[in-house]
Amino acid sequence: METNFNIEDLKAHTETLINCELSKHKEIRCKYKIDISEAIPPPQIAWSLTNTKKEGEAILGTLGNFSLIIGKAKSRKSFFVNIAVSCALGKDLILNRFKSDLPRDKNEVVYFDTEQGKYHVQKAVKRICAQINVSEPSNLHSYYLRSLTPIERLTFIENEIYSNDKIGFVVIDGIKDLVTSINDEEQATMVVCKLLKWTEERNIHIVTVLHQNKSDTNARGHIGTECINKAETVLSVTKAETNNDISIVEPQQCRDIEPEVFAFEINEFGLPIIAEDFEIRTETKKNKFDVTDMEDCKKYKLLTEVYSKGKEFSYSELVIQLKLAYKSQFGKDIGNNRLKEIITDCKNNNWLIQSKIKAPYTLGEFQSV
Repeated sequence: METNFNIEDLKAHTETLINCELSKHKEIRCKYKIDISEAIPPPQIAWSLTNTKKEGEAILGTLGNFSLIIGKAKSRKSFFVNIAVSCALGKDLILNRFKSDLPRDKNEVVYFDTEQGKYHVQKAVKRICAQINVSEPSNLHSYYLRSLTPIERLTFIENEIYSNDKIGFVVIDGIKDLVTSINDEEQATMVVCKLLKWTEERNIHIVTVLHQNKSDTNARGHIGTECINKAETVLSVTKAETNNDISIVEPQQCRDIEPEVFAFEINEFGLPIIAEDFEIRTETKKNKFDVTDMEDCKKYKLLTEVYSKGKEFSYSELVIQLKLAYKSQFGKDIGNNRLKEIITDCKNNNWLIQSKIKAPYTLGEFQSV
């Protein structure tokens, strides 16, 4: 049977299809186009760190974004996750440094562990409960996904995220277990696109965890590269060289102002706590401060900056001014013990002068020794 072929009908049908596609595109374009006049509020803070060396707080993560924690095996990444989850579960400060600002309608936390068995995941959850002193937090949901395949884990996580509108904070401890190969570019891109989609559509923050390479400090594989490229914040957890009891957390990449470097250790109850004075406790011969290694002209330059603010200073005033001058000239902080060494050395060289004990300090003349 012959079919009548009408070229005009074909043209009309093609034009209709094109117009439909253009209409759809216009709708999509309106959704994604940036309007400069639109009042867009900043993203809500999911968790933050209180500064100790300056005022204010550093943002560690916001709703609508994901962050990445990297570190070598046994660097205590999971203990840092413990801090993150504990922080997100309530409004109280954790370890006097960490705070969550999750809104009331999105204050539920989901913790997915892809590596450990049921016993060890439960142990980690109990540690979180002990950290916040709540036996069974009603807003915490924990899952161990070790026995599932990568695609099953990915599907489970996605279904859980979309099944509960109250979720605001998600941890995926073991992002590499959502792909069959850490070096598969297509899978890596797919998983990171999922993270971006989930966080934006559900207005949540996701913390992901990934090992570093054994040979260097890079995150493992293409999945690591993709996560680093798209993450809001990348934090590394490293055991201190000279004190393995201390784990140091450093910012590797941040869209906001970088948080201060800090450290934690494990107390007698198996809980992470802030490691006080970790800079001094983890000094190596390479980075240890030695006042004799500091050039005389640099020491005196510190004094000249201090005494540009006044003719004489008490000891406590001198310490404060020297701290400010040191930060100004060297771009880093210095502790009181190190300042005492500088003050003593400057007194010995008659660059700092006291007329009598407890008298104010005045500036002496520079003479190189």
